[in-house]
Formats: sequence, C-alpha cells, structure tokens
Amino acid sequence: MEALLRYNHVDISYLGQPVIRDVSFSLHSGEILGIVGESGSGKSTLIKAAMGLLGSEGSITGGNICYRGRLLNRLPPREMRVLCGSELGYIFQNAGSSFCPIRTVGAQLYETMKEHEKISRKDFEVQALELLGKLGFADGKRILASYPFELSGGMQQRVGIAAAMLLNPSVLFADEPTSALDVTIQKQVVEEMLMVRKTFGTAIVLVTHNLGVIGAMADRVLVLENGRCVECGSTRQVLSQPRADYTKALLAAVPRLRR
Repeated sequence: MEALLRYNHVDISYLGQPVIRDVSFSLHSGEILGIVGESGSGKSTLIKAAMGLLGSEGSITGGNICYRGRLLNRLPPREMRVLCGSELGYIFQNAGSSFCPIRTVGAQLYETMKEHEKISRKDFEVQALELLGKLGFADGKRILASYPFELSGGMQQRVGIAAAMLLNPSVLFADEPTSALDVTIQKQVVEEMLMVRKTFGTAIVLVTHNLGVIGAMADRVLVLENGRCVECGSTRQVLSQPRADYTKALLAAVPRLRR
C-alpha cells in the first residue's frame, strides 16, 4: 500500500545550524503516528516543514517530504497554499496566536472554508456549530460571534482544532493539541480526532508530551532525541518494550500515582 506522506532522510537547519538529522518515516491513510521527545528535540520543527512553516530562518537542507507523489519542499508557494487547509491541516500548539485579534472567530473560519470551496454562510454555520458542539461548546453561536481575545486559552485551542478539522484534510498535523485543555476536554478532543479518522480516513501526525494521549490514539510512535530518530515502532511495542535507552528514560520520567 502506497504511503500518503513520506519523509525521506530529512535534514532541517535554522540559520545553517542543523536541528533535524536524517529522519525518515511514512504515514498511510487513516494511520496515527505519534512523535515524542523532550522539549527542543525537534518535534514541532519536523511537522512544520511539511506545511512550509519554517519561516525565513529555517530550511530543509537534505532529503525530501513527499505527499501523494508530490515533493512538498519543492512546490511553489501558490500550490502549497492550495494544499494547506484542504488536504494538509495543522493544529497549532498556541492556537490563539494563529487568529487575527480584530476579526470574529466566525468570520475567520468562514474565510478559511471559502478559500477552498464554494459554501454559503448558512451551510458554513451548520457545519461549524455541529463541530463546535462535538468539541464541548454548548453555545457555538456565541463562539462564532466572539473575538479571539474574548475566549480563554483552552477555548482558543478548541477553536483552533475546529479550524483544522472543518475542511476534513487527508493529513492532520497536531502540535500538542491537548496541552492547554483540562482533562475532561482532552478526552472530548481525543474522541473527536479519533472520530474524524474513522469517518474520513484522516491520517494524523501527533506531537505531544502526553504519553497517555499517545497510548490512546497512536498506531505507531517515533521517538526523537536531539533531532534524530532513536526508535520507531508500534505504540504497544515502544511503550511496553522500548529498545533505546532514551525511550526508557522518557518512560521512566512519567509520574505515577501510588495508593
């Protein structure tokens, strides 16, 4: 079965300094890949590269990223803009910073959908309210009429998740999607993302520090240490029988409650 997304020996640098070295993995339709590692190991950089979000100081200096046979790191900006949102979705770690502060949430979500498909305001509101309801918002109309600064950090995060999911992308990159949420909402978000995978066959690349979320969602796990892949395998194997010393150290650092 042909991979939907493939990283082939990818190197990434910022201002000439390497931060990702020779990382390779593949992702198939409907699969969830978890990427774990300590802060600064390169997890977010790895997924931002696929979306062209490395900024002016970052660049892919080796290898390539292939999506449906197209080399993402060689596509012109106009073609990348068509793919981003409709086929490649991204949930930002700090979703609040990705919204314009002087426009309502509804206006920004509607603009995102109009950019990729013809849709009336009424049809947009029906879809948006349904999704916001699944993400724990009891009053979705108020959320759509709100400005981002009127929402709490957790609410902004859930709206960011809704923005990425509205277009049902083939691949969803999720950068710490549950880090700003309380445990109850974390559960709702995890269930919603799993529902999207089941309903639409969405493939997900999940970056997180939360090994509980990895255990609940991921089919496979890739472990990063200082920009290098030290272990990659099925979630069950990596979490129960890790081979790399670094993976063992990560698992040993997880706090456990004693009776």
